[in-house]
Amino acid sequence: MDEQPKTGLLDRTLSKLRKGWQSIAGSDYDAEAASSRPDLPGDDLDRLRQQMRDCLEVRGGEVSARARAAALGHVYLALDASGREKFLRVMVDDFGVDHDAVAAAVDEFQRANGAEARLKAEAQLRKSLIAPRVKLLTQFNALPDGVKFLVDMRAELLSLTRNDATLKPLERDLKVLLTSWFDVDFLELRRITWDTSAAALLERLIAYEAVHAIESWDDLKNRLESDRRCFAYFHPRMPDEPLIFVEVALVDGMADNVQALLDADAPVLDPGDANTAIFYSISNAQKGLAGISFGNFLIKRVAGTLSSEFPGLTTFATLSPVPGFMKWLEAALAEGEPGLLSTAERKSLSAASGSSRGAKGTLKTLLNQKGWSANDTVSQALRAPLQRLCARYLIEEKRPDGQAKDPVAHFHLSNGATMGHLNWMGDTSGKGIQQSAGQMINYIYELGRIDANHEDYTASGKVAVSSGLRSILKG
Repeated sequence: MDEQPKTGLLDRTLSKLRKGWQSIAGSDYDAEAASSRPDLPGDDLDRLRQQMRDCLEVRGGEVSARARAAALGHVYLALDASGREKFLRVMVDDFGVDHDAVAAAVDEFQRANGAEARLKAEAQLRKSLIAPRVKLLTQFNALPDGVKFLVDMRAELLSLTRNDATLKPLERDLKVLLTSWFDVDFLELRRITWDTSAAALLERLIAYEAVHAIESWDDLKNRLESDRRCFAYFHPRMPDEPLIFVEVALVDGMADNVQALLDADAPVLDPGDANTAIFYSISNAQKGLAGISFGNFLIKRVAGTLSSEFPGLTTFATLSPVPGFMKWLEAALAEGEPGLLSTAERKSLSAASGSSRGAKGTLKTLLNQKGWSANDTVSQALRAPLQRLCARYLIEEKRPDGQAKDPVAHFHLSNGATMGHLNWMGDTSGKGIQQSAGQMINYIYELGRIDANHEDYTASGKVAVSSGLRSILKG
């Protein structure tokens, strides 16, 4: 899918913010001046600093404070990428923690005598550790769509900090604020349907789908049929913006191929006859909320909602990609890791390739063969070794902290799932072949085991694995 829907969505969001905030800013905002120099040249920086200082001053009432915050936010919205980076850098460099004030507060705390004096010194120390820019950020929260503005600001900061660590203090401050505002208890779980949801919200689903691209409005309608469900979390201050959403298919038996699951020509099943709920796509819709987790609560709540609606559902599972497998395998091949393939696997691959090259060279050659997945001889030769290696990657390969290396595996294991069946050619799309040699896995959510699995994994890295997947690992 091209990027046009996403671009159009972003343009409309920015336009809405500009119009809404301009009316609040009133005479404090000069639209022409703010938009005429979008790269924020050096001689504009002093004016910006003063504007920020004005926002921090306590003068006038709430209306005046909102007007100053709206005017400052409108400046940010009028800037281009270079100007926004300079804006953010001013917040970091000029509105950070006053280290002299912290040192004085620490000294005062150390010299405090008596309970009352210590309490007063503690309060002053806490106050001194809060950067003035935090107050600037919280002022945006009071504006219409201000929370969305801050979420998008953090998305920009996350992109910038990949190459510039000096902006990290501001990103961390913003993450702390957003974490407190996006506690799961504040969120609303809502079902999204074709008939009752606003067109703008449906458009956002198309734009934000990150696992299996929605190719058209017909494709989206198919995903919202009577035997399908889509649920999303919403924040009361972002009522039209999904935070994270999950797409579910109600089926008979375990799903093992995503193309078949999304086939628009497949007959629609009476959801009352379904015995299995397949979570086939989970997408974080807001990049600025990265690292703020509520996906685990989403799956558990949706499973509970579905089991109440359809008592015949006995199995809750995913059909998930393995996005890091091929990257890991390519690195292992490049490093020449000994023992990667068994003797039987080497012979089978050599026979399929008609080559006497080394085992790893043969594996690499076959994988680099264009259209190998459609060649029955090559595909069958690769199946056993690739499934065993994929099982090894999922079960045994760990991050430095001892948790699963694959990001999707880590997500579901953190949520209390069990690693289930590994599906050969579960995703035959170009993306599926490139990421995982076409393999997908079913993570099983046993409602009675979710909490125990979660505790085992988060405490010690222990992974719940089905007997079938362990047998593949043994080869």
